[in-house]
Amino acid sequence: MTSDESAAIDAFERLGLTSYEAKVFIALQQLGSGTARDVARTTDVPRSQVYSVAESLEERGLLAVQQASPIRYRPVSIDEAQTTLQNRFEREQERAFEYVEQVKRDSAEEETQEDIWTVRGRERVDDRVVDLVSNADDRVLFGTRLPDLVTPALGDALESSAAVGVAVTVVSRDEGVRDRLGSLEGVTTDLPPTHREDDERSGRILIVDDDALLLSVVDDSGGETAIWSSGSLFASVLIQLIEASEELR
Repeated sequence: MTSDESAAIDAFERLGLTSYEAKVFIALQQLGSGTARDVARTTDVPRSQVYSVAESLEERGLLAVQQASPIRYRPVSIDEAQTTLQNRFEREQERAFEYVEQVKRDSAEEETQEDIWTVRGRERVDDRVVDLVSNADDRVLFGTRLPDLVTPALGDALESSAAVGVAVTVVSRDEGVRDRLGSLEGVTTDLPPTHREDDERSGRILIVDDDALLLSVVDDSGGETAIWSSGSLFASVLIQLIEASEELR
């Protein structure tokens, strides 16, 4: 088998034919017409397999069967075969994507969709924080004990949100964090209600409006992992719990 023939067979397989079907179809194009014996001599398809393969090709509309003794097979023209396979491909594609679209519609019609995502790596958490802040409509509450987590991009996002009327508050027990972000136009700062002296794990907390939340932790090597949720019942309930716990202290 030449490399060109092998590539053609691979291509037919991607169009939905089996390897044997592709080989028999190509052989019959070479022969013009032939019996199972003729096809078996031309290809490596066993003669006993040619009959079932030819029957399958007939069902696909790619060859005609002459009821003679012995049975002879004649392939359809190349143009007709191309049209047949193209139409079949389009039908299968339509059927596949109709199902996917229906699944997507069914998912969208659910009463609630609880999406809780995990983000690993400081840069990726940075990006997620900035994205959430940038989409705020009413308020932003950002808190961290670590000055390293206060990036220029975060400062720009907080200041931009404040400029369009979003209430932006930063809470931190670190004076440097409060001074740095408190110097931004429209950003207010405050001390957290309480904190644990032995806290060496917390990274940052972000609350946006009443339905977006991000919480992160920092490991011993300085790596950061965050969970976040936006537009979900989970986020709304957790925000309420966090705020209620602070009011009780």
